[in-house]
Amino acid sequence: MNEKKFTVRIDTISKVKEFVRLVSAHNADTELRSGRFVVDAKSIMGIFSLDISKPIDLNVHTDKDTEDIMAALKPYLAE
Repeated sequence: MNEKKFTVRIDTISKVKEFVRLVSAHNADTELRSGRFVVDAKSIMGIFSLDISKPIDLNVHTDKDTEDIMAALKPYLAE
């Protein structure tokens, strides 16, 4: 299983909704980490329990290559 870690910025309600839609379209286990909190990246309510004003760590676990999901999420990757 491949695991990749990225930092994402989803600091508005519209970005959160689109982010969840894109993540949910892929068959990968995804989680967001902010400090000691970990939530399912496919959960809008979970994301709103985090401090979205700061970049958040995204962990992607999949049996496939992560290129597809990362291409879809490129606008959300923190530089």
